[in-house]
Amino acid sequence: MRYAILFPGQGSQFVGMGADVLAARPDLLGDRADEVLGWSLRAACTEGPEERLTATDVAQPALFAVSYALWEALAAAAPPPVAAAGHSLGEYTALAAAGVLSFDDALRLVAARGAAMGRAATARDGGMAALLGGDLETAHTVTARRRAAGGSLWVANDNAPGQVVVAGAAPDVTWICAGARDLGFRRAVPLNVAGAFHTPLMQPAAEELATALDGAPFADPAFPVWTNVAALPGQDPAADLAAQLVGPVRFRESLEAMAAAGVDAFVHVGPGEVTAGMARRTVPDATVVTVSSLDDVALAAETVAIQ
Repeated sequence: MRYAILFPGQGSQFVGMGADVLAARPDLLGDRADEVLGWSLRAACTEGPEERLTATDVAQPALFAVSYALWEALAAAAPPPVAAAGHSLGEYTALAAAGVLSFDDALRLVAARGAAMGRAATARDGGMAALLGGDLETAHTVTARRRAAGGSLWVANDNAPGQVVVAGAAPDVTWICAGARDLGFRRAVPLNVAGAFHTPLMQPAAEELATALDGAPFADPAFPVWTNVAALPGQDPAADLAAQLVGPVRFRESLEAMAAAGVDAFVHVGPGEVTAGMARRTVPDATVVTVSSLDDVALAAETVAIQ
């Protein structure tokens, strides 16, 4: 099969995640990761508490590290993929999987990203909401009208058909949740996140992150990595990753474009199965498998090896 690997973003974390891979890879996820982070990755993942693991500056490095270790296990057992993509934070994991960044360099950048986003979220009270029962065009129209009226609201994620997320200032998120039915949606559900990610309200974080990205050693990818900002294979990782913080995640478009380019299977690699669900909704004819633990590796490798 011509398969693509998909990596999850923030929101997929849970206390206890990655216990098997943390135990199996102390060389990667033990002292080496802790030295980069300045805190215990194992303790955060396995002990929590939930409030700590959910914090932006902890959740992002933890998800990256666990997802990357699962990828290494899959890579040792399966033929190489033809493409990769990651949802928001997951784009860093995709770049590391493709060899564009080393594990250590990517972990440093993810830690810097999480800290910068946390500071930006603290400075400006914002939020996100999932829109149910509407479409992307309606979401763009509604958010544009709100901005024209003086509000701060944008489309933040185009995840899959029927899965659109908006973000903005707290009063604007409250407004769309309260009036969703009159605005053309079945309802709007506020998300448990710290800020208005993937909107212009993250500009301070993007500027802070750009400094860290400027000195990062990027290599050529072993396979194409489709970016959130363009829904195309990336050419300039530093620019793409900085722009990603203030622009929408175009994941549905990436999945559709990869399928059009010949990808016929998708493998979600990391805790949970969020991107697997997005792939099933977006490309229903594709084979979709999940590697969320080491026990999943053998079946996934066998599946994608089918000619």
